[in-house]
Amino acid sequence: MRVQPISALLACGFVLSLSPRTPKPSQSQPAAQSQPSNPHSPSSDSDFEQAHRLLQQGKYDEALAALHDIESKHPGTEGLPHELGVAYYKKADYLKAIAYLKKARDENPEDGEAVQLLGLSFYLAGRPADAIAPLEKVQTWFPSANVDAAYILGICYIQTKDYPHARGAFAKMFGVSADSAASYLFTARMLLRQDFGPVAEEYAQKAVSIDPKLPLAHFLLGELHLYHSKIPEAVDEFQKELQLNPGYAPAYYKLADAYSRIQKFDEAEQLLQRSIWLDSTSTGPYILMGKVLAKKGETELAVRTLQRALAMDPNNPIPHHLLGQAYRDLGRAEDAERELKVAAQLEERQSAKP
Repeated sequence: MRVQPISALLACGFVLSLSPRTPKPSQSQPAAQSQPSNPHSPSSDSDFEQAHRLLQQGKYDEALAALHDIESKHPGTEGLPHELGVAYYKKADYLKAIAYLKKARDENPEDGEAVQLLGLSFYLAGRPADAIAPLEKVQTWFPSANVDAAYILGICYIQTKDYPHARGAFAKMFGVSADSAASYLFTARMLLRQDFGPVAEEYAQKAVSIDPKLPLAHFLLGELHLYHSKIPEAVDEFQKELQLNPGYAPAYYKLADAYSRIQKFDEAEQLLQRSIWLDSTSTGPYILMGKVLAKKGETELAVRTLQRALAMDPNNPIPHHLLGQAYRDLGRAEDAERELKVAAQLEERQSAKP
């Protein structure tokens, strides 16, 4: 079971909210507690303010020390479990966050922020089944969470293999009917991202059966077939996608990839050129074009194409490696050695990343 860290989630703009949304308190769900106080400890307000300042500065250990100081001096201070739970959540110490957020929920069952962060902490601690109930209860987004809880709820359903509820969560997130072709397509994409390939294919097929003209459904099926080296099936799906969506550059690129795998290099080159005409900002088509041109024996053209790819993405080891091979074919041994060395260094650096 794979649980994505916050850093990985924030990198995914497709599913995460990148700008804060202010929660709207109501009678049934009051605003999150910001500066709780104890009537028996007049200094607690200033102590909480100090802890909040430290949290805003990212000084989590110091903020927690200040909050625990309040805990030791004034046990039972109203709202303190909430503050400690939020602080531990921000520090990414999810097990301790769970302990305090449970207390905050018991102290105030209508504390929406504590309930939501409890669900997110369960998920990030690798306990998606426990995360579902609190996330179902509170789906309003709170800025302290840093992620959209509706998305995490859908992922929890996937990880517990409750696919119909996952589809419902994503449908709600994107504002479509849970039984629509779009909801099946959204869920298929999320399933693929979570490495649930067979179910993703089933859901993509369902999307196509509901609406054969749904954009990107055939493309997703093509990607799945290509991943499993089912080249004829992949070609068929990419061609269907281009009939429906002729301006979609990635479909030309992926169809070219399929053709290159069965050594139809002329067809692949033509499709890659179309992909580049439609979108000159993506490095993938340039890299594949360099590879295809090298296979066709057009090595000088391959070198120029791979140099263009490296100008766009200098830290990608693949074009460095292909460029090194092309230089070697041209007899430029020194250039070849340099590029192959850079490729090896970049690959080693990437493999060393957690």
